[in-house]
Amino acid sequence: MDVGKPIRETRGIDIPLSVRAFRFHADEIKALKGQVVDVPGKHLFDYVTYEPYGVVGSIAPWNFPLHLLTRSIGAALAAGNTVVCKAATITPVTAQLLGEVFQEAGVPAGVYNVVSGSGAIVGEELLASDDVAMVALTGSEPVGRRLMEASAQANRIKKLSLELGGKSAMIAAKDCDLNGAVNSAILGFCYNQGEVCVSTSRLLLADEIYDRFMDSMITRLGQMRIGDCLDENTQMGSLVSASHRDSVQGFVDRAVREGATVRVGGAPLTGGIYDKGFYYPPTVVEGVTRDMEIFQEEVFGPVLAVTRFKTLDEAVDLANATRFALGAAIFSEDPRTLYWTAEKLDAGTVWMNCVAKSNIETPFGGNRNSGIGREDGTEGLLEYLKVKNHIMYVAPEYDDFYGFKG
Repeated sequence: MDVGKPIRETRGIDIPLSVRAFRFHADEIKALKGQVVDVPGKHLFDYVTYEPYGVVGSIAPWNFPLHLLTRSIGAALAAGNTVVCKAATITPVTAQLLGEVFQEAGVPAGVYNVVSGSGAIVGEELLASDDVAMVALTGSEPVGRRLMEASAQANRIKKLSLELGGKSAMIAAKDCDLNGAVNSAILGFCYNQGEVCVSTSRLLLADEIYDRFMDSMITRLGQMRIGDCLDENTQMGSLVSASHRDSVQGFVDRAVREGATVRVGGAPLTGGIYDKGFYYPPTVVEGVTRDMEIFQEEVFGPVLAVTRFKTLDEAVDLANATRFALGAAIFSEDPRTLYWTAEKLDAGTVWMNCVAKSNIETPFGGNRNSGIGREDGTEGLLEYLKVKNHIMYVAPEYDDFYGFKG
C-alpha cells in the first residue's frame, strides 16, 4: 500500500528476501575471519582485523522500501554498526513499521533509528554530521553525486556505498528460446511496474526473430492483469505517485517526437479502479536508436525501448552504449555465445537466459555511473567494516636501523 506494488509480489519476494537478508548476514559475520599475513623480514608478526565504522546513515529507496533497506542495514548491524535510516520521502510508512518490528524483537534503543523527512533536511544532516561515519544509498545518480560532493566537503570525509541508476539491456540472439525470452522480456520491464533499478528496459532484438518476438510479446502483454494492489490476482499495480506517472509519460512523448513508435500502451489508464491510483500500462516503444533519450536515460516505469541488431558484436556495442552499467542480459541456446557475450558486457551483473535475478549470498552493484561498492554477499558485508593492519616486532632486541652506539 506504501508503494502500489501487487501484494503477491510483496508476499512472494519482498518479505522472504528481507528475512533472508538478516539471516544471511547474521551467519556470514560469524564466518568472517581476520588474517595472519606472511611478510618478508625477520621477527615480524602481521595480522589484519575488521572493525565497525560506528554510525551508518542508510538512505532507503522508495521502490523496495523493505527489501532493499534490509540488505543494507542487515549488513551494517551484523558488522557491529548502529544505523540511522532516512525513510524514503514518498514511502515512509514501511521503514517506520520496521522500527516497530525491531522494538518488538527487543533490539536495544539506538541500534536502529528511523527518521522521516526530505533529503534536503534529513539527508543533508546525515552527510554533515561528524557522528556519522558512513552513508549507504540506493537511489538515483543525481543523489549519488550529491552524496559524493557533500562527503568531500564535510569535516569528516565519509565512506560511501552507492547503488545508483541503471539502463540494463536484454540481448535476444537469433538462436534464443523464443518463448522463454519473451516471458523474461516482459518480466524484465513490468516487474514492480518497472520501478526497478535493474529493469531490462532496453530490448536488443536480432533481425531474424524480430517480428515473431514482437508479435508474441504484444499478445502476452494484452493479457496482463493490472489493478488493485491488494487483489491477489493483480500482476501490475499502480505507479508510486502522480508526478512519477507524469514523468514516465514525458519519456514516451519525447521518444515519439524523436522518431520512435509506440507499439502498445503509451498513455495512463483511467476510469474505475484506475482513477484511485496512478496506473500506467506496459508500453513498448520501437524504432529506438542509441542517440534517443529513452535509450540513454532511466524511465523507471513499465516502458520498453526496442532496438534491432544484425550481429552480436553490434548488440554488445549497443548494450554498453550508456553511462550506466548495473545489469545486462544475454539470451542464447549456445553456451559459447553466453560466455563470450558475458565477458564483453560491462555490467555489475550479467544474466544469462534470465533477468533481474539477485541473491543475498552474492555481490550486487554497478560499474561506471551505476554506483560504487557492492551490496550482498561477503563483499557487501565488508563494505560496512574498516580494515586494520597490525604489525608486531617480536625480535629479542629492538632494531638499530641507523647503527647508533651507546
